[in-house]
Amino acid sequence: MSMDQPFDIASLHQAYAAGLAVDAMIDQAYARITAADDPGIFLHLAEIDTVKAAAAALGPFDPVAKPLWGIPFAVKDNIDVAGMPTTAACPDYAYMPETDATVVRLLKAAGALVIGKTNLDQFATGLVGVRTPFPVPRNAIDPTLVPGGSSSGSAVATARGIVSFALGTDTAGSGRIPAGLNNIIGLKPTVGALSTSGVIPACRTLDCVSIFALTVDDAWRVFSVAARAAAADPYSRTIPAIGYGATPPVLKIGVPAVADRQFFGDAAMAAAYADALSALSAMGHQLVELPFADFYATANLLYEGAWVAERYAAIQPFFDAHEASLHPVTRKIYGGAKSLSAADAFKGFYALQALKKKVEPLIASVDLLCVPTAPRHFTLAELAAEPIRENSRLGTYTNFVNLLDLCGMAVPTGKRTDGLPASITLLGPAGKDGLVASLARDLHERSGLALGATAWALPKAELALSISPEDRIELVVVGAHLSGMPLNGELKALGAHFLRETRTTAAYRLFSLAGSVPPKPGLLRVSDAPGGSIEVEVWSLSPDAFGRFVAAIPAPLGIGTLALEDGSSAKGFIVEASAVTDALDITAHRGWRSYLLETTA
Repeated sequence: MSMDQPFDIASLHQAYAAGLAVDAMIDQAYARITAADDPGIFLHLAEIDTVKAAAAALGPFDPVAKPLWGIPFAVKDNIDVAGMPTTAACPDYAYMPETDATVVRLLKAAGALVIGKTNLDQFATGLVGVRTPFPVPRNAIDPTLVPGGSSSGSAVATARGIVSFALGTDTAGSGRIPAGLNNIIGLKPTVGALSTSGVIPACRTLDCVSIFALTVDDAWRVFSVAARAAAADPYSRTIPAIGYGATPPVLKIGVPAVADRQFFGDAAMAAAYADALSALSAMGHQLVELPFADFYATANLLYEGAWVAERYAAIQPFFDAHEASLHPVTRKIYGGAKSLSAADAFKGFYALQALKKKVEPLIASVDLLCVPTAPRHFTLAELAAEPIRENSRLGTYTNFVNLLDLCGMAVPTGKRTDGLPASITLLGPAGKDGLVASLARDLHERSGLALGATAWALPKAELALSISPEDRIELVVVGAHLSGMPLNGELKALGAHFLRETRTTAAYRLFSLAGSVPPKPGLLRVSDAPGGSIEVEVWSLSPDAFGRFVAAIPAPLGIGTLALEDGSSAKGFIVEASAVTDALDITAHRGWRSYLLETTA
């Protein structure tokens, strides 16, 4: 097996299909651990013969039955793996779990192979990756920089290509900051989408199991396997792995207003973020500047009152009996909770609720948010000089996310002017994980970056659409319901998924309807006059949603069967012939969006 064999899932599965032995992959993974010469990445390694035995038990290569067949992964050491100690980077806390955490069990059942347990900021408290009594993992891109935390080992193991993916956790940004600082993908799911059963809590009401991967496709494949509600987990939620595929051509993307952006003097990071926003605009998306003061105020709550108390409550018996066992910084944070009262906790809940009410209209006004993953890179020396302040600054764009029940994904967007990684994080409302991932894939593909700290090229994205398992009905939209148009929100409110852009056959004419509010076109099929091929979008809805949508369509519009240029047909908007007698024929503009752009330019 070549030392250069990429470990992204698509490449590994192609190699297995071509005859690569899984034992050779395992040997390569362990050889890469040795070559990395970084004792801070793993806290416990599985015996190589144990991993090979697990691989042999998978049977013949079958990526359909087992979508993660033969894929190596690592697990943050606050997540249980049967037969491996769980320490949370606190040796005196260590125990030996008899069963896997729910998410680990699901991934193993899908054919994935655990290589080892990874280092972290102790008890997942920190964003820097250095609050550990063990050797600190080295940033995979530049060893003078902090690796990011708390899921430091998981991010570095993935970035170095030792494993295809790794599990982390995310309460305040621990699944995003290390991804951004190591040039990889960090998927922070909707809270509860991945069960935290078998995970040592930080803030149990906010904790997420996160996924580090080399590509968005890989992160989504892992998410699709692991996103299962668990009856024994009271914080588990049913969040279907749907909506990943083609991205709507026009999304409204909220960004911090220029005056509200914080980079703490890092001009290169500010420039990289501006470049990412320019890329989104060039892709056709609409940027909407939003005031961000209330998002920052929400972020500040996370290390006050209620949520510090929640961290303390998670390990209270151990902390009270073994306070000296904790890392000094971790001990200071947890110890501060002892002076808090129940009244302090409720004040925190009230403050959060008030802030939620203030930011909800902002979040609802856009499809997604786009923020820097981290406001700047910090060197280990800078962190040593200001350990609390710099950790807090790293959470500028992450701490508010779980408190506001948003999902997110950190994605590399290029290199800064100094060659260091540039990364943004896309955020969406709960359950919009698929839309977030779709746009993240587009951005990652556009970046042209190698994967992590390797020289491996980004493989071609797999565009298989993941939609709801229920039967769905395709709907062709031609005017005000197109993505980015005034009525598109009606589709989204009904749970519609964007499928593709296409055109009709050349048997239609398009008219601008007089007096319609908002402005709308009418699509008319013609048989005795020249027609044109009209630009349209295809969305899908559940049968119930489709029925409700159609029932609300006002005359003279209606729904008919449209013929598309690819030979398919679908239900879509048509107009009554009588309504276009005096209407403006805009067929020559090829579509409603083109007409508006060309006539308002």
